[in-house]
Amino acid sequence: MALIKTRQEINRILQGGKIIGGILEELSKMVKPGISTAFIDAAAERLIVAAGGKPAFKNYKNHPHDNPFPSTICASLNDEIVHGIAREDVVLKEGDVFKIDIGMEWPVGNKNSSGYFTDTALTVVVGRKISKETQKLLEVTAGALEVGIKAAKPGNTVADIGRAIQSYVESQGTYGIVRDLVGHGVGHAVHEDPMIPNYYDRKMEKIVLKPGMVIAIEPMISLGDWQVESGADGWTIVMSDGSNCAHFEHTVVITDKGNKVATRRPAEGA
Repeated sequence: MALIKTRQEINRILQGGKIIGGILEELSKMVKPGISTAFIDAAAERLIVAAGGKPAFKNYKNHPHDNPFPSTICASLNDEIVHGIAREDVVLKEGDVFKIDIGMEWPVGNKNSSGYFTDTALTVVVGRKISKETQKLLEVTAGALEVGIKAAKPGNTVADIGRAIQSYVESQGTYGIVRDLVGHGVGHAVHEDPMIPNYYDRKMEKIVLKPGMVIAIEPMISLGDWQVESGADGWTIVMSDGSNCAHFEHTVVITDKGNKVATRRPAEGA
């Protein structure tokens, strides 16, 4: 069941989203050959803490017995689609496809109340060497996010978001739309109901979007098949066929008139 946020809570989510959008843009500017993913990760944590927030992913557990996630960002390269761990020994090189996924709880420090969560991601190519097919992959995935956002309005269903994304991606060529990983509600926690698939799912017709809902829409698209598997570290999710892939994400607030994208980066405009 989706949580409806109050006006005060939504204002906090919009404030935090603006901050994390700016931080993600700053991180993207640091991406270049020779930089380790741990360097980007350390900068992410420093910027979040300086803004009065707390990393949402660091020490996160799917289940109580799991090892906690060790980094602030999910740093996923090439055929890694999500949940890659930032590491000193993973150094970016020319032509890598680098996905930065980042979440923040904001504000923190008040013992009487918790902060609110926002979640956002982008994909960048390291350096200047990029194939036409990789360039189009990024354009299609970013475009799929925008199409999904347009469908996220009151009265529509979660299924409408998935239908819009799937129809758009399939109109652009042959791509794999990841099915085992989906978007989600967000706000009081980093992951909430409902699930937000990036493909049409008839079961999602029963979940109607209402003002006050806050969701993370995050298309995950590959140049090959849609199937994924877990990496050896227990966190990183990779494309089963080894294909390059892309991931873009925004936190979106459903409003009376449509929606507000909380995590827009400054370069994207309003």
